[in-house]
Formats: sequence, C-alpha cells, structure tokens
Amino acid sequence: MSLLVVGLSHRSAPVSVLERASLSVDAKVKLLHDTLAAEPAAEATVLVTCNRIELYADVDKFHAGVAELSTLLAQHSGVALEELTPYLYVHYEDRAVHHLFSVACGLDSMVVGEGQILGQIKDALALGQELHTAGRLINDLFQQALRVGKRAHSETGIDRAGQSLVTFGLEQLAVREPVADWAAGKRALVIGAGSMSSLAAATLARVGVAEIAVANRTAERAERLAEILVASGTGVVARAVPMSAVGDELAVADVVVSCTGATGLVLTGDDVAAAVSGPAGHSPTPPLPETGAAPRTPSQGSAPAVWGLRPQTPAPQSPAGLELADADVLARLVAAAEGGQRRLADAGAARTIAPAALAEDVCPVGDGRSALAGVDAGSLELHGAWADQGEAAAQRQPRRVVRSQGDGAVPVRLALLDLAMPRDIDAAVHRIPGVRLVDIESLAEASADAPMAADVDAVKGIVAEEVAAFGAAQRAAHITPTVVALRAMAAEVVAMEVARLDGRVPDLDERQRAEVTQTVRRVVDKLLHAPTVRVKQLASEPGGAGYAEALRELFDLDPQTVASVSRADAADPKNDDPGRAS
Repeated sequence: MSLLVVGLSHRSAPVSVLERASLSVDAKVKLLHDTLAAEPAAEATVLVTCNRIELYADVDKFHAGVAELSTLLAQHSGVALEELTPYLYVHYEDRAVHHLFSVACGLDSMVVGEGQILGQIKDALALGQELHTAGRLINDLFQQALRVGKRAHSETGIDRAGQSLVTFGLEQLAVREPVADWAAGKRALVIGAGSMSSLAAATLARVGVAEIAVANRTAERAERLAEILVASGTGVVARAVPMSAVGDELAVADVVVSCTGATGLVLTGDDVAAAVSGPAGHSPTPPLPETGAAPRTPSQGSAPAVWGLRPQTPAPQSPAGLELADADVLARLVAAAEGGQRRLADAGAARTIAPAALAEDVCPVGDGRSALAGVDAGSLELHGAWADQGEAAAQRQPRRVVRSQGDGAVPVRLALLDLAMPRDIDAAVHRIPGVRLVDIESLAEASADAPMAADVDAVKGIVAEEVAAFGAAQRAAHITPTVVALRAMAAEVVAMEVARLDGRVPDLDERQRAEVTQTVRRVVDKLLHAPTVRVKQLASEPGGAGYAEALRELFDLDPQTVASVSRADAADPKNDDPGRAS
C-alpha cells in the first residue's frame, strides 16, 4: 500500500472554484465513507480549510487511486469532474509526505509560518479516527506532521514570518498606515462568533478599536464572546447584537470583519451602499445601563439599544501588555468555543478551534493545466508533473490589484474584511465610493509580494530531514512482520527438532536436554541475526520495499502468517493512540 493525496488549493485553483468546491461536515463524512468503500483505498482522511481540500488515502494502485479519489472529490464537492480536474494536484509516496509536512510548517500558507494549520491537521486526524477511516499509515503520518510543525516553530524563527490572516487583512485595510494608528478609536462590527471571528475580535481589541459589536445567528455565542472581550483588559467596549440588527450596525461601524458559515451573501451591495449613503459623523449616545457611564458618540443612524458591557479594567499601556492580554483573550475564546462543539460549521467546512490564527493562502491561478484525464497512465512519474502543475500555473497567472476604493480622493468611510469561504460580502462593493474591501482573493494577491523570513530555508531543511526519517521508518516497519514471521518459523523448526531428538535419545536427563535445546536455538539465532538486521537496513532505504517479498520467497513463508503478524501489530493500542495527536 502507498500514500496518495489528491486535492486542490489556493496554489492550483481560483477562489471561485474553491468557493464552489467547499465541503460541509456531512459531505466530509460521506466522502470518507465512500473512499473506503472504493476498491483502491484501505484508509483515508480529508484535510479541509477555507483554501484547500485534500483527500489522503492509502492505496494499492496509483492510477486507479487517482481516478477514484478525483471522482469522489468531484462528486462530494458538487463541481463536475471535467471542470475540477484541471485544478487538481497529485502527490504520491514521499512527495505526499513532503507536501503534508510543508503544509504543517506553514510553508504552503498564504501567510508563511502561520500556526492554525496545525489545529486543522489535528482536526482532520481526529475525524479519521472518529469515523475509523484512519489506519496505521494515516495515524502515523498526521501525528508526525503535527510534531514536524511544532518542531519548525520551536527551532526556527518561522513565527516571525507568520502572522494571522486577520492581522494580514487589517494591514491591507490600513494600507501604508500602522494598524494600531489606523484602528485607534474605531467602531468594529464582527459578524460570526466561530473560531475565526473570535480571533478577529481579539485582534481588533488588541490593536485599539474602541467598540466591537458581535452579531451571530446564535445569540448565546455572541454574548459569550462579548463578555470575554470585555474581561480581556484591552479597554474595548463589547456588545452582542442579533443578526437582524446588522444593517443598523453597519451604518455606525468603521470596520467590519465577517466570517460565517452562510452559503449565501451576508452583506449585499445594497446593504453596504445604504450604510455609507448617510452623512458621516458621530453624535452623542445614551449611557450604558450596566454602569451609568457618560454618554458615548455613535455614528449617524444609531444602532438599536442592545448596548453591551463596559470594560472592567483599563487597557494596558505597553505593547507587551497588549500582547499578553491578547494571548489571554485568545486562550479563553478557544476554550469557550470548544465548550460549544468541537468543530464549528464555518464557510461550508469544519473550521478548527485553535489558538493560532487561521492563515491558509489563496493564490488564484489561470488555465493551461494538464488534466488528469487523457494522459499516459503508464508512468508513475506523472504524479510529479501533476504535483508541479499548480505552481507553474500560479506563475503564469497575472495578478490583480487589491479591491479598494480608498486609495484616491474619496476617503474610506467603511473598511470591510471578508474571511469567509464561500464569501460573505458581495465582491462588487469595492466599486462603492468610500468602501475598501479585502477578501480571501485579494489577500492572496497581496501575499504574493509579502517578504519571507530567512528561517524559511531552515524549515525546508527540517521538512526534508523529517520526510527522509519518516520514509525510512515506514519502510522498516513494512518488513518487520516478515522478519517476525521468519523468526517464528525458525523457532518452530527448533521445537520440532528437539521433539524429534527426544524420541531418538530418550535417556537424556533434563540438564542435558536443556543444553542441547539452548545450543540449537543459539545456532539458529546467530544464523538469522546478520541477515535480519541487514534486511531491515536495506528495507529502510529508498527502493527497499522488495526485500520483504524476497524474504518470503527465499524462506517460503506462509503469507497468512505474515498477514496475521501485521494485523496484530496494527491492533496494538500503542500503535493507534489518539492522544499522540495532541
């Protein structure tokens, strides 16, 4: 069996295709069940983020596996196979391992070095374990990917290159102004209260917005998020509002961040146009009922009286204090979100609840890709060409400018950050004077020119080292059942010969019999020691998969015996411990 990954991401497909191909939680479950029902696959799991869908499987036939996995992805994503095929990439065996390890380290992310992908990988493994579709190979692979990602972050400065998608988006909204200066005193509306929206709210509080309104379909979750923000010590005023009040809140907001699981638009062009059509400016507002504080000043078109909570402690004055407050807020947001459910349905996919920021890259590409269908299926090297097609296509695609209406003479009245997939905000709103929109697609274009840290090379070295070690360990493990079966056969031969000796020389006393038995065992062990040690070394090297078959042929080992050893090894709880993923 061999590892195969078939998928599409920001590096191979435009955002318009990724939006349509996003998988719901139910679709992921059905996809995994159907993958195992397919003949080529023995185990599988699926990694889904806002900008990638990747199906990992252990298959016994490469080309049949590619065809089957591609068909299943098309079937469950709702995009026709002939349309999806040009955007698919394929990685096989060591290249598949290298790909996942690179993803885990944040090298394949839009914002290089981001950390939330580790939570998403852990989530993918947990889903496979929960559905019993992840076997020995998938468990080992994803657990090792988590360790490699953590090693990259602890041993290098890749974190200096990485930042959250929220932070990167706010930088794009602020253009050339420092985010803290741009955000100071602004009013923000956060639509959604899942892990990504919670991170957005925490980031907005840290950079200095004065007030945050949280709108969410589930009122309790919005209220919990507002309470945590108020208790964070950042000085922000936070309040929860119903989704029905979004239009009124839009009229008084300066910044909007949206990331929901809606399948349609949350904010249309008409919604945004109506919000910015009124005169700008602020007028006094009623005091907050909880504290009787002095009146504040909302914008024209005041929001409904759903005033929230006043901060309980003053905002820290130092940058270090803000960072500590943000870390505490984020940890509590994650804990609160996990108290609701493990996976939150977000943008048509299961978003991971994790303290690090989601930062999956998006890099739209053009056409000119080789389709999976119609190519010569006689060469396994084709998977390398498929693996490279996304990068080549991305280099051919001309970049578009970030959607913005605030760079010219018209001042920015409303800044919008859309982090959802499918998108929450109508892309056409960037044509409205006074509106600046940054969404997943424009972030991809902006990130193409983002500087990369020097530590990226060090992380690439770690990935290469870990891929080699993982491959060697897997190949060595593959021959272990054969070696165990060989030694079991040798022990059986010793027992048979000692029994035969007892029949021919019945007068041996116990001491003599024990000495003869031990001598025969030592002879057999010495004869087998060097060959078995050497065959494990050879099998761990590239191209060493044939040594197990050679041993079975040379010693006429019963295939059923070898298979039973493999099953016993796979059934060992120590080899399938979900806790190792933590």
